[in-house]
Amino acid sequence: MTTTLITGANKSLGLETARRLIDAGHTVYAGMRDLGRGDAVAALGAHPVQLDVTDQASVDAALAAIPELDVLINNAGVLGTSFGVDDLTPESMQDVLDTNVVGVVRVTQAALPLLRRSSRPVIVNVASGVGWPRFLTSEEADEFAVPTIPYAASKAAVVTLTVQYAKNLPGFRVNVSDPGYTATDFNRHGGHQTVTEGTDATVALALLGPDGPTGEFHNRHGRIDY
Repeated sequence: MTTTLITGANKSLGLETARRLIDAGHTVYAGMRDLGRGDAVAALGAHPVQLDVTDQASVDAALAAIPELDVLINNAGVLGTSFGVDDLTPESMQDVLDTNVVGVVRVTQAALPLLRRSSRPVIVNVASGVGWPRFLTSEEADEFAVPTIPYAASKAAVVTLTVQYAKNLPGFRVNVSDPGYTATDFNRHGGHQTVTEGTDATVALALLGPDGPTGEFHNRHGRIDY
């Protein structure tokens, strides 16, 4: 049996990822800040666990409650409160980086002892094409029109830290996914993809075997070339 932890799993992309991996036979621990919002994941058969990626004590307690771990999916993220230059502050930048970047490191470091006991450890970090300069500068790309600085910078950092983790953990499969322009709370459900389409890459990377790729950035169509 494969055991998986998903952060930010109580709704949207995290919830759909949990559903699909349970269907694939995984035992899923669904991390969320507020266990009062765990009814949907519990109904799927997942195990809700209190986990705030910005709180080290919360992260440590969550990992201590999990007996074994094969797959970690760092899905939790925030859009932030700054959407351009005029409303950008150091505080708004720091808030987004603490969840979207430092939070990934905080959870991953706490999970490494369990993952190292697995015969096929996998880490999937959920980023975004908004963190990809080629998309941000291509007028035909969905990402081109996005002006927000903290969110884009945080997702660019997630892509880079994924590559570095992959190099440091050669026995792991460590990859990063781009959900694409998916209808979620982030865009007031204006995206043109369903949450199922938006989780295609994350789920595929979570199901990788030991001969799968590592250090790569994928969307639902496959590898995104650097």
